[in-house]
Amino acid sequence: MLSKVTIANTDLSVSRLCYGTNMLGTAIDQDRSNAILDKFLELGGNFVDTARSYGDWIPDAPKGASERAIGAWLKGKKREDVVVATKGGHFDMRVGDYRNRVNPTDVASDLNESLGHLGVDTIDLYWLHMDNPETPVAELIDFLNEAKDAGKIRYFGASNWTDARVLEANDYAKANGKAGFVAVEPFWGLAKPNEENATAQGYQMYFEDHGGALKDAGLAIIPYCAQSRGYFGFMEQGGVPEHLQGFYDNPVNKDRFAAAKDIAAKHGVTASDIALAYLLNQPQQVIPIIGASSPARIEEAVKAASLKLSADEVAALKVG
Repeated sequence: MLSKVTIANTDLSVSRLCYGTNMLGTAIDQDRSNAILDKFLELGGNFVDTARSYGDWIPDAPKGASERAIGAWLKGKKREDVVVATKGGHFDMRVGDYRNRVNPTDVASDLNESLGHLGVDTIDLYWLHMDNPETPVAELIDFLNEAKDAGKIRYFGASNWTDARVLEANDYAKANGKAGFVAVEPFWGLAKPNEENATAQGYQMYFEDHGGALKDAGLAIIPYCAQSRGYFGFMEQGGVPEHLQGFYDNPVNKDRFAAAKDIAAKHGVTASDIALAYLLNQPQQVIPIIGASSPARIEEAVKAASLKLSADEVAALKVG
């Protein structure tokens, strides 16, 4: 069973793992989505992460397919049993709008649509999906506080922001008696990416290299790609898919895999389990976002979440 932690500076009690739902409602239909979410809830999971844009890359899927799938599932649950996080401010792929939409007007539109898709009155944790350096942090913090005061969101965080912008935003919030970001959602897993190739696919600012001051800023760290897209599992099986070869074409991963295998052997688990445990055993509050295409995958991740690594083991994994 998953244990619970309270996200720093909030009253949100969440499971040690968050379930990332970008494939729900599209690659994973409603019945399968329900089965996966039910298993997650059964094993102590209560924290799900989605986005207004998830599923919009499938032309014949309904707008906001992932949020809609979660909303359909939530109808049979007690709302207070599930902590829902979603994101706004991404590109509007449906209409080919690829300008930067992180501004109060466009985020307000996304937020209202998310509330409708999810069928909820309040979103527990609302992320700005990306940043727009041309929008002053004051405008964004003011808007998010207005949404909080209106009861549309409870808390908010920043995904894919630089450490400097997050700290600037929170400094503004503190100086003006307003709520600030309580968490960050960065790109982070044990496997280090080939930065150029990853950026070309929209994955930016690998947290281990670019998180800087955020590692000790007292914010919860809720990373996506926490299982490195299954990279170490594929390595264990002897074959990495072509689409991941370039993405994780980084020489340090050979040594990280070797270290993971060595530590896995001592614990009687897999290298994939160790990759997830690497994040869960960081000194900061880290709540990894996992992916799972079946209830069995949820069970595997929950089992890995119970692994305790020593500080020396964590350090050994961070080779390179």
